[in-house]
Amino acid sequence: MEKRQENKMGVMPVNKLLITMSIPMMISMMFMAFYNIVDSIFVARLNEDALTAVSLAFPIQNLMIAFGTGTGVGVNALLSRSLGAKKYDYANKIANTGIKLAVITAFVFAMIGIFFGKIFYHVQTTDPVITKYGIAYVRIVTIMSFGMFTQMMNEKLLQSTGKTFPSMVTQMTGTIINLILDPIMIFGLFGFPRLEVAGAALATVTGQIVAAIAAVVVNLKVNKEIEINLVKHKMSLDVVGHIYSIGIPSIIMAAIGSVMNFGLNRILMSFTKTAIAVFGVYFKLQSIVFMPVFGLNNGMVPIIAYNYGAKKPDRIVKTIKLSIMYAVGIMFVGCVIFQTKPDVLLSMFNASPDMMTIGIQALRTISVCFVFAGYGIVLSSTFQAFGHGVLSLMVSLVRQLIFLLPAAYVFSKIGGLAAVWFAFPFAEVASVSLCTAFIFHIYRKEVKPLYEK
Repeated sequence: MEKRQENKMGVMPVNKLLITMSIPMMISMMFMAFYNIVDSIFVARLNEDALTAVSLAFPIQNLMIAFGTGTGVGVNALLSRSLGAKKYDYANKIANTGIKLAVITAFVFAMIGIFFGKIFYHVQTTDPVITKYGIAYVRIVTIMSFGMFTQMMNEKLLQSTGKTFPSMVTQMTGTIINLILDPIMIFGLFGFPRLEVAGAALATVTGQIVAAIAAVVVNLKVNKEIEINLVKHKMSLDVVGHIYSIGIPSIIMAAIGSVMNFGLNRILMSFTKTAIAVFGVYFKLQSIVFMPVFGLNNGMVPIIAYNYGAKKPDRIVKTIKLSIMYAVGIMFVGCVIFQTKPDVLLSMFNASPDMMTIGIQALRTISVCFVFAGYGIVLSSTFQAFGHGVLSLMVSLVRQLIFLLPAAYVFSKIGGLAAVWFAFPFAEVASVSLCTAFIFHIYRKEVKPLYEK
């Protein structure tokens, strides 16, 4: 049998490896962030109700992303570890099972959109204009979600084997198509019917479907370390169990974000619907800063998982330290921008004077915790790379449901709308403390023993 050459994740100098693995993902994530911002900028040109409707859709979109990324995290970590341990047959089972799980998940969310899209909006608002916009938006992005889930899974397969550049190209392809179609479908340019908010949703899913097709083709053409054959490799319940033992905590963790977002929207609605629009704009803007860190994590996780499987502790430790350093640096730059230019950021969304007043205070208050958030994001992904997704789940649970949401409610009663935003830095203190305790625990239990072997 021909001997396989070891993957670059086990031999390339760590800093060079992390940079070459992460930079393509950071660029693709930046494109995604840019798209999300431009998407909302176009919608905001319709009216503030349209922007509010899209903002209210965020919890269900976040839930979709939670299932896509959670399953992908499980596949990514398990597949990279299997390749590091030279278990190639098992790696093929993981890859093909992951693709089938993506299809099943898309079907489930299509059913949710068909039967529960209207209820989702009626629970949040009685405004007929916002409801009309929102129902149309949610139904399109859920019913046509097969593109998003297929794209995400195939990109994770590329990332798992260190092929982050092709992953970047496929993701950027979808994003560019989104950007081109957004104004055409929203405003009815070049003879296309004016679809308004529904046009934004249709542009999104069209880009996702094209990106999914590109990702599938690239996997079949260049990803030679795994074999994609859905007929040959049957879906394995054993593999499903292993994927979700890592992925379910990540899914729940992101789903907690949907609950937090939903709850915070209810708190903000008690003041003014403009506050919801501000919160939605904040999430779009913060993606400029957070997405590069998530891209860094996407490059980091397979490196840690591979070298854990290959029993190379020095490479694991160095990867974690460098990732923290880069993430904190990125978040510091983001903090400076949010502190010094909040008015410029908000003006991109056609902000009214009221929205500008609320938004400047919100952006400056929340961004205080950006540097600490970068540290926590890297460590949460590190826990997942070691297969300890439950620890990431605990951090998210404590931060968002035990501290942030209750604090936002209490602060709203004590200090009004302006005080709500202080719940974010308040919750980040608990997150940083837990992450620090957990990483020392993992080092003692998982990494330190590798030095003794």
